[in-house]
Amino acid sequence: MSDTDTGLRTHRKFIVLAVLTAVAAAAVWVGFPHQKAIPNVWVLLAKLVPFVLAVETIAAMRFGPEVRRRISLAALPVCFLVFFTFFVPQIFFAAANEKSFYYLVLTLTPFIILALTLAHRLGGGAPGTARRHGYAMLLLQLSGLEDLAFLTINPHTDPAWTPIPEVWTWADHMTVRLGHPASKYEAFTLIAVHVVLAVLVLTLPDRFWLRLVGKGKQTPGAVATTPAPGAGAGATAVTTGTPAGGSEKHPEPAGH
Repeated sequence: MSDTDTGLRTHRKFIVLAVLTAVAAAAVWVGFPHQKAIPNVWVLLAKLVPFVLAVETIAAMRFGPEVRRRISLAALPVCFLVFFTFFVPQIFFAAANEKSFYYLVLTLTPFIILALTLAHRLGGGAPGTARRHGYAMLLLQLSGLEDLAFLTINPHTDPAWTPIPEVWTWADHMTVRLGHPASKYEAFTLIAVHVVLAVLVLTLPDRFWLRLVGKGKQTPGAVATTPAPGAGAGATAVTTGTPAGGSEKHPEPAGH
């Protein structure tokens, strides 16, 4: 299916995923307390559902270049305004009143990831590459790199934070997965594993992902011999393989 296809049936998957994303996001925002603490791993997983659906929604877009361009003219400024007129004022207010803005930052971070992924997709990025970006950045968010950076780039004088604590009691996202507060070296290991996984998501060849989802018989990057829709004479359809079977066809002039 090419990006130039039209019709409600063509966009059915995108519409269904968009609705599910909105419902899941509303359920998480309303259904869970806005607090730093993560009671258990199931709460963590539940909070990740809207993000996964949103990435898949972005990947499922099947719009032509002109439609994507028009959407980008509205969607990207809106993303910026959500950041600048919703998150920033609330963070400033919380800081001025000595209130915690941790949950705001926790919500803002995946929003930024999705905004970047959306910008890539609207700019012509393939579905599989959008998935690579979204999931790799999510792994980096969950890695604990921010916790390590907090301890290392700030000029701490409080002995609670310097030297690096032996037990990371504050890192709930690690605690719920390990079943206990992470030791310093367990935290380092988790960070390293997440960074390696993120790099693999970004760099493993398409054939690995196709095989993983049971489509290993497909040949990513194969050049089709039939003209691409709307490409006109002298053009061939070049299939760009993408993870999880998300390949697209882009017109490419013959001889290039």
